[in-house]
Amino acid sequence: MTGLWSTHTIEIQPDQVIKRFRSRDRGEPDREWRALQLLSQYAAGLAPHPLHVDLDADPAVVVMSRLPGMPLRGTQVTAEQLTALRHALTTVYTSIPAAVVHAQPPRHGHASELVDLLRAWCRTPPRGPAVVRTAFAEGSRWLDTCGDAIASADVVPVFGLGDGNLANALWDGSRVRMLDFEESGRSDRAFELAEMAEHVSAWVDTDFDVSAFLKEFELTSAETTRLRECRRLFALMWLIMLARDDPANPRNPSGTTERQAHRLLAALDEMNDA
Repeated sequence: MTGLWSTHTIEIQPDQVIKRFRSRDRGEPDREWRALQLLSQYAAGLAPHPLHVDLDADPAVVVMSRLPGMPLRGTQVTAEQLTALRHALTTVYTSIPAAVVHAQPPRHGHASELVDLLRAWCRTPPRGPAVVRTAFAEGSRWLDTCGDAIASADVVPVFGLGDGNLANALWDGSRVRMLDFEESGRSDRAFELAEMAEHVSAWVDTDFDVSAFLKEFELTSAETTRLRECRRLFALMWLIMLARDDPANPRNPSGTTERQAHRLLAALDEMNDA
């Protein structure tokens, strides 16, 4: 779940990347190092190889190998790349043994944590255009009704990356590899896919066919239902986050919050039409 500010700095060298963490409140460096080790053991080549860690340093430091490729964010994502992204994510979800996944801490911003956070945020309505206020009000009512079911659903655990930003998916011409695991941990497939589908990087500056992407996955009926609900959850999260953006220092193009309001209203309308 992307935060509102950077939690780290990156130093890119010819053959390695040094990541220094400004924050460790959520165990970011520990999560990053743990994920690199797990993926190196069970899915070698999919993520950077862990080289060195100093969790006692201030700031904490994680050193990893440098991967080739360019981020998918900001590009026109092709059908070939969608399939490669599905393969990379499926490898993450399936390569780590179930017993090992069960032993991991929940990812940051897991379902129940996100529901609680959004309920706290919803106590303060955002300012802005009418469509933003309307979408917020309808999303808040939906959360009151459906939040508990999302938070308490019985799911099949997988290892989750914890961040749906397409900037963390590198295309090297033949395969997709993954970066950035500082919020990773135990999760479930529908929740992780919903986060990527609704991440602002999937539509604000990228040509990413979300429907085609999701069709790459064979989901159970329970996962399909949960995916729809979790997409609404993340759509509400993004509306609130974007509405909190500092107009003097905007992080996204003008009109992004209004576009997100329409996205949330469309997602909620799908529920009403079902």
